[in-house]
Amino acid sequence: MSYQVLARKWRPRRFADLVGQTHVARALINALDHDRLHHAFLFTGTRGVGKTTIARILAKSLNCETGVSSQPCGTCASCREVDEGRFVDLIEVDAASRTKVDDTRELLDNVQYAPTRGRYKVYLIDEVHMLSGHSFNALLKTLEEPPPHVKFLLATTDPQKLPVTVLSRCLQFHLKRLSPELIGAQLEKILTAEGNAFDAGSLTLLARAADGSMRDALSLLDQAIAFGGGQVREAEVRDMLGSIDSGVIGRILEALAGQDASAMLAAVADAHDANADPDGVLDELLVALHRVALQQAAPQALANEADSGLRELATRLSPEDVQLFYQIGLIGRRDLALAPDSRTGLEMALLRMLAFRPGEPLAPPAPGRTVPAGPARAVSAAPAAAPAAEVKPAPVQAVKPEAPAVTPSPPAATVDGNMSWNELVATLNLAGLVRELAMNATLDTLAAGTAQFTLDQAFAHLLNKEREAAIRQALATHLGQPMEVRFTVGTPPTETPARAQQRVRGERLQAASDSILADPNVQTLQEQFNARVNAASIRPKS
Repeated sequence: MSYQVLARKWRPRRFADLVGQTHVARALINALDHDRLHHAFLFTGTRGVGKTTIARILAKSLNCETGVSSQPCGTCASCREVDEGRFVDLIEVDAASRTKVDDTRELLDNVQYAPTRGRYKVYLIDEVHMLSGHSFNALLKTLEEPPPHVKFLLATTDPQKLPVTVLSRCLQFHLKRLSPELIGAQLEKILTAEGNAFDAGSLTLLARAADGSMRDALSLLDQAIAFGGGQVREAEVRDMLGSIDSGVIGRILEALAGQDASAMLAAVADAHDANADPDGVLDELLVALHRVALQQAAPQALANEADSGLRELATRLSPEDVQLFYQIGLIGRRDLALAPDSRTGLEMALLRMLAFRPGEPLAPPAPGRTVPAGPARAVSAAPAAAPAAEVKPAPVQAVKPEAPAVTPSPPAATVDGNMSWNELVATLNLAGLVRELAMNATLDTLAAGTAQFTLDQAFAHLLNKEREAAIRQALATHLGQPMEVRFTVGTPPTETPARAQQRVRGERLQAASDSILADPNVQTLQEQFNARVNAASIRPKS
């Protein structure tokens, strides 16, 4: 018997054999077992996740000689013929090669005829998005109201290209990309059953290289078995995939942690001599940085890994550095094709990680070195200045009964003899428009159980009896005695709490702006690169 590739030999033949698509399998099992079958199903997802496999299992479940069931026997003539791809009532169509409307009409001409052998005539149309617009139009009516003996199973990797008229006539099932853990577990099961020796590191590499596709994983596994002469070992899989040795990645991370550019470039040279793909080097570095970040933020996620080097790096690198390195690596991977050559692009991405460090000053330019001035570029800088101290109005004593009426510029009245109205508003339990009313008024006098306020005339619309009562109650609660509250609309004689907040905010913003403009790093950027500070980006520290 000729050799059968693993992707075909280990193709699932029952719903129970599916890997990772339980949400689809559960819906179909319930539909089959409760006789709630739709006439058209659409399976979407990336390549190699099981779209046509599930469609064939469904076709077998519909035509098993023991009856419609989610557990076909697998031994009757119909089940065997479906598994072998020769069941006459399972019509598989590759839409990529039959895109014309004439092909679709020819296909639909036979829909009206009863099945030859099975219970249902099943049309499996793969890559259905490749059909032309006229072909979809020819299919619509039959797809909506097919004869009772016909089921349509559609599969596509690009559902966005399907007309909404087709989508609305189908039950849609989206198949997920498989995780490396699920793929690795399935590869281990297959190698154990096949009797091939393997190690865990090789399965991790193959599962990651499969990129969510079980079919790709099995094809790579076939290649790895042939490459290793029947064994699947990590070193040989790395050679086959062009992956880099994990030791080189460790050296690069050590060099980043130690700010050692020479050691880092030496590691890149060793990877180049081993014919490692620079794109793959950045991929492996990003994976390693992700694990370092996990070790720092949630070490329990890596509790099963005994990697002392990872734990040491997690203590030597700050979380900010790890995040910065990861972001630079992502951008470098994207721009690798734009570099003069891939090794140069890799080295520049790594050197960029050393050049930009969070919270460290820029190195001054070498003596005598000048940089030609270019067009102005905005610099969005985070302010480093300490916020200006909030200026509070000085408290004054409450007005005595014998004192004259309000003078042209009287000081703000105080509560309890030592707290100004600006301070008190922040402590009262006021909210919403009541707080806005209090913030835009000044307390002029407080005597004999009566509080006299002047409300800024621009906010006269806020004044009503309910809000007056809320302020009266808040003052009474604070002072522990009944209070009367009187409001006069006009020009407040002193600064309202709202204006005080606005003034302090402006002072803090000005202090932050002055601090940034005085920063030597910013001045260097302005002098050497003709940069300018984006004033709108400045925020004072809270």
